[in-house]
Amino acid sequence: MIARDEAALIEPIERTPILARTLDWAAINSGTANLPGVAAMAGRLAEAFAALLGEVSLVDPAPVEKVGADGRVRAVETGRHLVLRVRPDAERRVLLTGHMDTVYPADHPFQTTDWLDADTLHGPGTADMKGGLSLMLEGLLAYERGAPTLGYDVMINSDEETGSLSSSALIAGLAQGKLAALTYEPALPGGMMARARPGSGNFAAAVTGRSAHAGRNPQDGRNALVAAADLAQRLHRARRDGLSVNPARIEGGAPNNSVPDLAVLHFNIRPRGPEDLAEAQALIAAAIDAVAAEHEVAIHLHGGFARPPKPVSPATESLFALVSRAAADLGEPMAWKDTGGVCDGNNIAACGVPVIDTMGACGGAIHSPEEFLLASSLDARARLTALVLHRLDRHGVAV
Repeated sequence: MIARDEAALIEPIERTPILARTLDWAAINSGTANLPGVAAMAGRLAEAFAALLGEVSLVDPAPVEKVGADGRVRAVETGRHLVLRVRPDAERRVLLTGHMDTVYPADHPFQTTDWLDADTLHGPGTADMKGGLSLMLEGLLAYERGAPTLGYDVMINSDEETGSLSSSALIAGLAQGKLAALTYEPALPGGMMARARPGSGNFAAAVTGRSAHAGRNPQDGRNALVAAADLAQRLHRARRDGLSVNPARIEGGAPNNSVPDLAVLHFNIRPRGPEDLAEAQALIAAAIDAVAAEHEVAIHLHGGFARPPKPVSPATESLFALVSRAAADLGEPMAWKDTGGVCDGNNIAACGVPVIDTMGACGGAIHSPEEFLLASSLDARARLTALVLHRLDRHGVAV
């Protein structure tokens, strides 16, 4: 089912350059908070993607704030984001996205790559997603050899692993008016594509009570730690199918002889759909009001739902059909399924753009010291990228 022009497009794609870049980029620690490492990675990416002869720029991050253990809100520094624009005046345009940051900080022991077997590369960020960035580039280079007419933007952000807070507005702006979007998160186990995703919200509830001596006059105190624990329990009890609630950490407290007047509860909520999102927002507000009244404390909530739920639209069904047909024509049939993870595909879908967000490499054990990449997926997924773009160019979002 591969046409002659399609075969000519993908035939030159080889694994060697994709793998070489992956190894080079995986050697750079680009944990989100490692700003020198992220800057080095951004520079390396800018040099590589300049081969596409578009306009490459590094965009300053939007301001981001975070609540510390002392309950105070502070600015958080993040790296710049890479944007490439090719044929910006084209009538039809697509968006390709990925991220340069990893979950491994500069002092993490997992810093080097090694081969577990002839096809399995063990290393930080190999699957998530430096291999994905490398194969995306190779697929674009191949697409450019086939008389392309589609315009496209490439956005590679520096803070996806922490929720894309400094890049969400950039993503939304670039998504506007796009025909379709491809995001290079690693494939699910077995090479499957992600279908629907829940939303995700990260919150910090800073609880302010009143200190007092634990022995002389504890009744005069208002225990912020107990109030935070009560809030965590109320949120935890509200979880159900379609609404995941995870109280993750309480910071604060005081010496054993003092009633603690400060505690910060950090929690994550993942609503499956828009109705679940509305329920989650009401749940948080009700729980905070009840705990504040019962414990006579003040509670300041920081955070929000940075990842909207990602249901599957008819347009996304059509895009998946196109990608699935292309994969089958390449001898790599695939399926897709719902997943509990979130990514920038959530944000793109919320803009009304059909998106496939697991176009990256195959591998596994991401976010752990056992992370690995299947090298054979690099050239296979690069061919898929080139063919999908070619067919989007010729036919639009249709099988």
